[in-house]
Amino acid sequence: MTDYTKRINDMLELSLQPGQPGQNQRLVEAMRYSVLGGGKRLRPKLVYATGQALDVADSRLDAPAAAVECIHAYSLVHDDLPAMDDDDLRRGQATTHVAFDPATAILAGDALQARAFEMLAGNEALDCSAGERSELIRLLAEAAGWRGMVSGQMSDMAAEGQALTQEQLEHVHARKTGALLRACVLMPAALCPTLSRDSHAALDRFATHIGLAFQVRDDVIDVESSTETLGKTQGADAAHHKATYPALMGLDAAKAYAERLVEDACAALAEIEGRIDGDTDALEAIARAIVERES
Repeated sequence: MTDYTKRINDMLELSLQPGQPGQNQRLVEAMRYSVLGGGKRLRPKLVYATGQALDVADSRLDAPAAAVECIHAYSLVHDDLPAMDDDDLRRGQATTHVAFDPATAILAGDALQARAFEMLAGNEALDCSAGERSELIRLLAEAAGWRGMVSGQMSDMAAEGQALTQEQLEHVHARKTGALLRACVLMPAALCPTLSRDSHAALDRFATHIGLAFQVRDDVIDVESSTETLGKTQGADAAHHKATYPALMGLDAAKAYAERLVEDACAALAEIEGRIDGDTDALEAIARAIVERES
């Protein structure tokens, strides 16, 4: 995982180099600020770890890994805006709209989203067929768009101050948080044409379970952790009257639920052991780290 952190940071630095023809310097500064200013890099690590399980070379995964991190960063920039969550702190530093201004933050987010698809469309190291490249673009677009992350964010905002059932809450978060994490697993799978339908389905279940576990744990640490530990404002969910798992089922029950989801995810991985060319150790490590994290 340490190697993957360095690899993705190097790839992001290369992908967002300043001084290119046609660039606006302030826009590029805001993009780099939003992406290169820290973060756990969970999503790109998940891309590489899935590739490790399926014996897909890291070099073929650099563009998908960087693309998902750009999409994630763009979503954070927009989520923090005054018109949405109105947050001033992200990753221990001022949010992009505070460090620059709201208009620049909007444009930086827009540009990061476009840059993600530019990388998928044009990176030669992907070494894949036109059909596989098209599927990568489709998977990321679906995860990020009107049936995925953006739809989930809209539903999350609409649910503020409302009492949701667990089923309704999970439907929101399957799109808001889970969709992009699911794409991180399915994109490497798209580069493995020999993968059986059953193994693909097991990986899909794994991704769905960890996506939900991530959000449940996120809700828990918003209650338990400090602003210093989180790197963002603690208690923001309660301040915005958001529907959360601790509010719905209680703090201890939410913790237990996240742990059950991770066990279900690891059980899905166990189904494919011996049927794939690589190993799932890194995927299991990521799954377990999700419920152990404090930020």
